[in-house]
Amino acid sequence: METTIHGCKVYYELHRNADGAAPAILLLHGWGCDLTIFSFIQSNLMDKATTLALDFPGHGKSGEPEEPWDVRDYAEMVRILLEQNQLTPVDVIGHSHGGRVALMLASQYPSLVRRLIITGGAGIKKPVSPSQAKRTQRFKRYNRLLEHMKDVPALGSLAAQWQTKLRNHYGSPDYVKLDEVMRKTFSKLVSEDLLPVLGNIKAPTLLVWGSADTETPLWMGQQMEKSIPDAGLVIFEGRSHFAFLEEWHRFVLIARKFLMEGEG
Repeated sequence: METTIHGCKVYYELHRNADGAAPAILLLHGWGCDLTIFSFIQSNLMDKATTLALDFPGHGKSGEPEEPWDVRDYAEMVRILLEQNQLTPVDVIGHSHGGRVALMLASQYPSLVRRLIITGGAGIKKPVSPSQAKRTQRFKRYNRLLEHMKDVPALGSLAAQWQTKLRNHYGSPDYVKLDEVMRKTFSKLVSEDLLPVLGNIKAPTLLVWGSADTETPLWMGQQMEKSIPDAGLVIFEGRSHFAFLEEWHRFVLIARKFLMEGEG
């Protein structure tokens, strides 16, 4: 299924449970993934719930936004999609970037979210070392210069080539492979710190983290547990940023218990 929200095509898969009173569960994937990463969860929850999984704009079968989006734009898009399908209030399972969007959704629209499961959730900024700060400043300085050079007819094509080399040298793999709109979107997202809004979340929240997560380290999950009023943390020892896949049977059991029975 697909719809258009704020000029952007959004692809999603909705499986309605025959029981009209069954809870609705929204599945939000991480950056660089698509809705298929949650296929095992959908197949294990559809007997008890209506499930909706989507491809975030810029991912999978969805289109790209016309302008760079921030996390509030993503949360607003999700809100509209839920209301279009009359699926509120909803339980949300979010991984990484999907966790970031889920946290913003729950803080901005508390009446829409019943319960939250965040696994390896993004949204808390990592401390920046002095060397990293200098590296970022160098990139920005050189990039601004090249942007100006691109406006000079004799230098435009050469400046564009240098800019590509600059991004390849300074950018992360996720950043380098993006086009211009999604590159700016990515920059907006990773520069946002959701810590100030976590206290606004009313929904009971279960945090599931891999102790060996290097993308969103365990201390981020611990900080979220302290900052969200009604939150608990489950740690999968030795597991990575994709702990929910590495121990998916365990994750499904925990999710069913928390969402269906209302227990952590």
